[in-house]
Amino acid sequence: MRFVRFHVVLLFLLTGFGLVSSVLGQGGASLEIAVRHTFNGEPIELDSLRYKNAAGETLSVMRLSYLLSGFALQRDDGSWEELPGQFAWMDARQNRTSIRLEHTRSGIYRAVRYSVGVDPVMNHADPAKLPPDHPLNPNLNGLHWNWQGGYIFLALEGLYCRSTNKEFTGYSYHFARDTNYTHVTLPLQLDLRRDGVVHLDLDIATLLNTPRPFSFAKDGPSTHSRDGDPIAAALATNLSGAFRVRDVAPLTAQATSAAEHAIPLLPEKWTVYPFKMSSTFPVPDLPRDNPLIAERVALGKRLFDETALSRDGSLSCASCHNVSSAFSDPRRFSIGVGEQVGKRQAMPLFNMAWKSSFFWDGRAPSLRAQALMPIQDHTEMDANLTNIVVALKASKEYPELFRTAFGSSEITPEKIGLALEQFVLTLTSYESKFDRVIRGEGTLSTNEQRGFELFMTENDPRTGFLGADCFHCHGGPLFSDHQFHNNGLDSVHDLDTGRFKITQRESDRGKFSTPSLRNVALTAPYMHDGRFTNLEQVIEHYSTGVKRSPTLDPNIAKHPTGGLGLSAEDKAALVAFLKTLTDEKYLQEAQSP
Repeated sequence: MRFVRFHVVLLFLLTGFGLVSSVLGQGGASLEIAVRHTFNGEPIELDSLRYKNAAGETLSVMRLSYLLSGFALQRDDGSWEELPGQFAWMDARQNRTSIRLEHTRSGIYRAVRYSVGVDPVMNHADPAKLPPDHPLNPNLNGLHWNWQGGYIFLALEGLYCRSTNKEFTGYSYHFARDTNYTHVTLPLQLDLRRDGVVHLDLDIATLLNTPRPFSFAKDGPSTHSRDGDPIAAALATNLSGAFRVRDVAPLTAQATSAAEHAIPLLPEKWTVYPFKMSSTFPVPDLPRDNPLIAERVALGKRLFDETALSRDGSLSCASCHNVSSAFSDPRRFSIGVGEQVGKRQAMPLFNMAWKSSFFWDGRAPSLRAQALMPIQDHTEMDANLTNIVVALKASKEYPELFRTAFGSSEITPEKIGLALEQFVLTLTSYESKFDRVIRGEGTLSTNEQRGFELFMTENDPRTGFLGADCFHCHGGPLFSDHQFHNNGLDSVHDLDTGRFKITQRESDRGKFSTPSLRNVALTAPYMHDGRFTNLEQVIEHYSTGVKRSPTLDPNIAKHPTGGLGLSAEDKAALVAFLKTLTDEKYLQEAQSP
C-alpha cells in the first residue's frame, strides 16, 4: 500500500510561529506584480453577459484562472536578473491578483519578463509533493489535469450568445500543453530603490480578438489545447499582447493574518497522530492552530458517537453519517429529533482535509464550525451548547478526556468543535480498485476502462472527441474540484437558491458544492436534495435532463440542449467505472451483517 504519513505537529508549529516564512523572506528587495483583469480597458465584471467579441457575440466571463512563472527583470545594460523558483496562481473570482517576488536586487530595470504556464520540467513533476499553500498545489488552484498529466496554464470560461440569437450557450477554453508555454516581455521604467509594485492589465478583449479574432460559434466553444487545435494557436498568438504595464508605484507593507501566528492549544503530553493518505493526493492544508494529536482525535471520535449532543439524547453525529454508507445518510433527508425531516441530503464525511468550506452551500468556513451547526439546528439535533457543556461536565469520563486532549478538564463549545474537527479530518479514503490499478496492481475490465476514458475525455464534436466531460468538476485523485456549480438540475423558475443564500450574489444562484465521486456507489441518494436514487439516473440527467438557467456551468452549457446524448453502452460503461472508486474498508462495512 502506498501512502504518505505526516508528522503534522512539527510542520504546523513551525509555520504557525512564522519560522518558515521568516527564513524564506530573508535578503533582497521585494517586488510585487499586481494584475487587473479588463475588457477593452475597463475592469471586468464577472458573470455579466454584456461584453462583445469581434464576431459580435455577447459573452460573460465566469472563470479566469492562470499560472505565471519564469519571472525576470532586464537591467539597463540588457542583461537579465532571473528570479527562479517563484510561481503565481492568479484567479479573478478568488481575488488572487498579485504575487510578491522575493530576492530581487535593488536597481534600475527597463523590462519585466514572465511566462504564462510552467516549464516542461515543472509541468510534469509530481504535484503531490508541493506544500499546501504552494501556488502549484492542485488542491489550491484547481488547474491540474492529474491522470492526463500537466497543468492548465489558463482557464477562461463563460456564457455567450450569437448576435442573431438570444439563447445562450457555454464556452470553455483551457490553454495548456508544453508547446503553449508562452513568454511575455513588457517594457517599463522601474527603479527598485523607489518603486516596488508593477501594475499590469490583462485584457480579455485582446485575448479573444487581436491579432487573431475568432468566434465561439464558428471556431468552437471549447479547447483543451490538443496539438493542431487552431483555437489554442490563436490564444497563444494573442496572449502576450493581452498584457500591458499600467504603471509602477511604491510598495506598501503586507498585512499578516492572525492565523499565520496562531499558537496551538496543546496538552503537556501529547502523541502525534499518523495522518495517512494516498501518495497521489496533494498535500492538504491542515489547521495550524489544531495540529492532529492522538488524544484529541480519540475525544473527537467519542463525541461523534455521543447522543448527549442532541436535545433528547436520541441522536449523534453518526446517526446521519453512517460508516457503512461512507459516512453519509442512505435516506433522502435525515430525520432529526422529534421526527423532523431535513431539507437536504447529508453529504459524506471523508477526505474533508482537502475542503475549505462545508455543507452543500458552503456556509461553514471550517470543520470546527461545521461540527457545531447540526448540533444546534432545530431540524437536526436541536441542542443548546450551554446545556451540552453542563451534561458533559457532569459525566464521569469527559472531564478527564478533555484534560488529556487539551491540558485542562474545562469543557467549552470551542473545544468540542476542535475535537470533532480532528476526528473528521482523519476520515480519509484512498484504497479502491481504481487506486490499485493506478499503482499497477490490477487492471480495469473492458467496460470499466471505457468508462474511465469517457470520464476523462471532453465532449467536443469539433475535434472528434465525444467523451462525458466528467473530469472538469470531478477530476484529480480526490474526484472533486471542491467548488460550487450549477449542474442544470432545475430551470430558472424552479431553481433552489443554493450558494446564493449565503453570498447573496446572483451569480451563485442554483450552485452547490461538488461532492467527491469516491465511494459514490455507497452514498445514494444523489444531489443536494437526494432526487436520484441510483447512478443510472444521475448519468441520465447529464445525458438528456440538463435544464438551462443563467448560472449554468459553462462546461455543461456548451453542450446541446438537454445534455450529452450518451448511448446506452456509454452510460453503462460510466456506471461500471464509478463503481471502481469504492474504498475497500467502506465496502466491507456495507457488506457486513
